[in-house]
Amino acid sequence: QVQLVESGGGLVQAGGSLRLSCAASGSIFGIDIMAWYRQPPGKQRDLVAGITSGITNYADSVKGRFTISRDNAKNTMYLQMNSLKPEDTGVYYCKMRRGFNNYWGQGTQVTVSS
Repeated sequence: QVQLVESGGGLVQAGGSLRLSCAASGSIFGIDIMAWYRQPPGKQRDLVAGITSGITNYADSVKGRFTISRDNAKNTMYLQMNSLKPEDTGVYYCKMRRGFNNYWGQGTQVTVSS
């Protein structure tokens, strides 16, 4: 089992930055996919960024502004968010996958004011 805890969300003005963290308890050995998802108010949860075998991918809406990274020594994944826009507002969830098992965090709120 893997438990994930997100942190780093908050309220920020447009143009500002935040760094989200996703700390995993338990071994992340065999974790093959790590990703961040976003769920805006009243909308579905969508993929924001993912990292697999060192290869990263991003939603078009965040390319050039967000950076996903991982620190295996700390069992932690990060999402650096720069040049934030009001449309980036939502609950951000981290997800890790090992084989057929998906593990989700509880989410952290990000609110970007205009």
